[in-house]
Amino acid sequence: MSLIRHFINGREVADAERTGPVFNPATGVQQHEVAFASVGEVEQAIAAASAALPGWRATGLIRRADVFFKLRHLLVERQGELAAILTSEHGKVLSDAAGEISRGIENVEFAAGLVHLLKGEHSEQVARGVDVHSLKQPVGVVGAITPFNFPVMVPLWMVASAIACGNTVVLKPSEKDPSAAIFLAKLFQEAGLPDGVLNVVHGDKVAVDTILDSPEVRAVSFVGSTPIAKSIYERASANGKRVQALGGAKNHMVVMPDADLEGAADAAVSAAYGSAGERCMAVSVLVAVGDVADDLVEAVRSRMRALKIGDGTDAASEMGPLITREHRDKVASYVTGAAAEGATVVVDGTTQQFDGDGFFVGVSLVDHVKPGMKVYDDEIFGPVLSVVRVESYEEAVALINANSFANGTAIFTRDGGTARQFEFDIEVGMVGVNVPIPVPIGAYSFGGWKNSLFGDSHIYGPESVHFYTRSKVVTTRWPNPSESQINLGFPSNH
Repeated sequence: MSLIRHFINGREVADAERTGPVFNPATGVQQHEVAFASVGEVEQAIAAASAALPGWRATGLIRRADVFFKLRHLLVERQGELAAILTSEHGKVLSDAAGEISRGIENVEFAAGLVHLLKGEHSEQVARGVDVHSLKQPVGVVGAITPFNFPVMVPLWMVASAIACGNTVVLKPSEKDPSAAIFLAKLFQEAGLPDGVLNVVHGDKVAVDTILDSPEVRAVSFVGSTPIAKSIYERASANGKRVQALGGAKNHMVVMPDADLEGAADAAVSAAYGSAGERCMAVSVLVAVGDVADDLVEAVRSRMRALKIGDGTDAASEMGPLITREHRDKVASYVTGAAAEGATVVVDGTTQQFDGDGFFVGVSLVDHVKPGMKVYDDEIFGPVLSVVRVESYEEAVALINANSFANGTAIFTRDGGTARQFEFDIEVGMVGVNVPIPVPIGAYSFGGWKNSLFGDSHIYGPESVHFYTRSKVVTTRWPNPSESQINLGFPSNH
């Protein structure tokens, strides 16, 4: 069984004192072992990043940009190979894996514009003979801790922006599907990135805590569940680091009585069950307003029967398995326990049978859900769609704004006034109007509010440039010797 190793200072290394299993979720069979880094190995990666920092920071911006142009070419050229790696370890279908890669490429394209992104400002003659200019400089060594559900896209969200800004990186991907991170590191190397600028370490809490506690790591980016995001934010910030920690979600999709019912049902099914619901932007709550509820539930239910669930390598499959057997069983427990909470299980995907030992579960639809039920309150992270019935637009907004998660939301309506008011009223970081998964393009930034984000900066896009750089302001004066004088008063610009 092959061992997936760390990638430190341009080469694969591992003493493999501790390892973890890597499964093919479609078969349930272990296919690899992954090395779990010791404290010493993580420190070795941090030291490599620290040693590479001065040279990379001094590299000309055009030379840096050239790396990203070459990287984009390589990602496009080898997209099929990388998608196959994703499917084999995560389980998502190949078309979904290709879509993930394309969204990651967006941030590579954004990072390639670093010459423009890193421009400072200049003000001439703020006082007689005095000029002021500002600079953007890298923060230093960056720790990037990424989740299992997007093993290409999320690393590229973090790593591309951080490296473009002149930083060096220690990436800790999920131990459940680690091969994609090594593939990316080698592509960066092939694109011309110097050794040590990007390092990859695998593992568990030992690796994460070493990154969080290291005085050489100046900033930490994280995506994962809310409890872990909060813990990472508190520990890293207590150690004086800049932190962005993106947490969980409970994304609501509001359907107004005037909405295109067929289009809304298509969108709900696509957004709830794509990638088996293992997306932080998946729609998990359908908010049916007024008398649209019965027809909407029936429209969604009728579409669920036709969904093809199977091995992600099968071109006919629309949804693959969940990431682990334990996670599949946890997801199923929300459905089997929903009726006891007072909800109505319209479609019970836990009863669907599959051949083999893969981590499959069918799609579920639960109606008459209310806050206070576990199926509503918890982030299930699986193919379970809850329906909450409300009487009015105002009740729908109040429901969403009362939720502790605020990652994404959407409204489906034909009325422009209602849509505009929703955009104004809703307390959520990303909003879709007749768009069920409002993930911004790479030129904007991604991030939620409330318990969906700990820290001040959203991820990728313009806010990532702010996060991965520090501003420096320089005030300059070149006086004549005859103008020199002693003045103990506070400097004035008059």
